[in-house]
Amino acid sequence: MDQEKQESVRVDVWIWAVRLFKTRTMAAAACKNQQVLINGGRCKPARQVRIGDKIVIKRGIMTRTVEVKAILEKRVGAKLVDDFLIDHTPPEEYQQATEAARYGRSAVPQREPGSGRPTKRERRELDDVMSEMSEVDVSFEDFLKSFLENR
Repeated sequence: MDQEKQESVRVDVWIWAVRLFKTRTMAAAACKNQQVLINGGRCKPARQVRIGDKIVIKRGIMTRTVEVKAILEKRVGAKLVDDFLIDHTPPEEYQQATEAARYGRSAVPQREPGSGRPTKRERRELDDVMSEMSEVDVSFEDFLKSFLENR
């Protein structure tokens, strides 16, 4: 079917094609789990979207709001995505997601680069420290200090 003559396309295909989801299966699962709303209503993966429809996608802590600018069925390059959608997501959403990702990376203890996978002994030591920490309310700095002392 020619893109210019096409009036509608499945929502799971469209949100995959404009790179809002990595795979079409993930896009369909999001529709089934009510994480995708079209014009304020729930939708199934086979729901048809048309130009002008507003799509709200809830992924984790972020809620993206986009408007269908053009119809397409095949995945496009990242540089061409702006030709097919209008992003109405507030900048605060992007900022909040960035801060959450930054906090998530800093809250997890990191191994030294190049040290490889932990040995069985290191895993046991880590499990011991984690079980001790779950019994006591301790800050992350105290946890890290205790972990490094027990090594």
